[in-house]
Amino acid sequence: MKREGDLHPPILPLQLEQAGYAVAGAALLEEISLAIPAGRRLIVMGANGAGKSLLLRLCHGLIEPTSGRRIWANGETRPQVQAMVFQRPVLLRRSVAANLAYPLRLRGMGRAACREIVTQTLERFGLAALAGRPARLLSGGEQQRLALARAWAMRPQILFLDEPTSALDPSATRIIEAMIESFSAEGITIVMSTHNLGQARRLAQDIAFLHRGRLIEHGPADIFFEGPKAPEAHAFLAGDLIW
Repeated sequence: MKREGDLHPPILPLQLEQAGYAVAGAALLEEISLAIPAGRRLIVMGANGAGKSLLLRLCHGLIEPTSGRRIWANGETRPQVQAMVFQRPVLLRRSVAANLAYPLRLRGMGRAACREIVTQTLERFGLAALAGRPARLLSGGEQQRLALARAWAMRPQILFLDEPTSALDPSATRIIEAMIESFSAEGITIVMSTHNLGQARRLAQDIAFLHRGRLIEHGPADIFFEGPKAPEAHAFLAGDLIW
């Protein structure tokens, strides 16, 4: 069955042109120029407070740039066929199955089609046995798996992930990383923030490195890890404190 993301005109590449974000005169992101093409896994890195989460929120459309521009390829301000999953999953006070169904129904999908996609999603991600359980009573790893599955069910062209495994144990982290890789294999563009160097090495195709709200390095992951050009990025990889 074709779903909305398969039928929607391409929204990528996403471009930021000298984009900045300031609050009460304080610049939190400054002059960020970045193009995000389709089909890649971009990992956003940097020290705590560097602006990683803000950058993802700005790209997704939760906040608007106070300077510069954010430009989707199809011209929409905030296209529907994108999604974001947070460090702490945002789940409804409903069952696992109802959490999957709600956004589909909100977009006007018929009951039969919605039921089919929910069933497919539950089976695809090993959640069928949990379908009737209250979502907020799941373990942390199960909640994050549900949040990712719900995003997948919407068939986004691009998925933003804000440190999705930072609160999980290694076993749950492996499951989430496997899901992310499977999304990427299906053609979903991934933009993910993490402070975990091992995880970045496992998942990244491209790296965007932020320092004090500025994008100071961006390029292929293998080149970045072999020898970053910016001294701040070099120090970060070495485990040094750069604030």
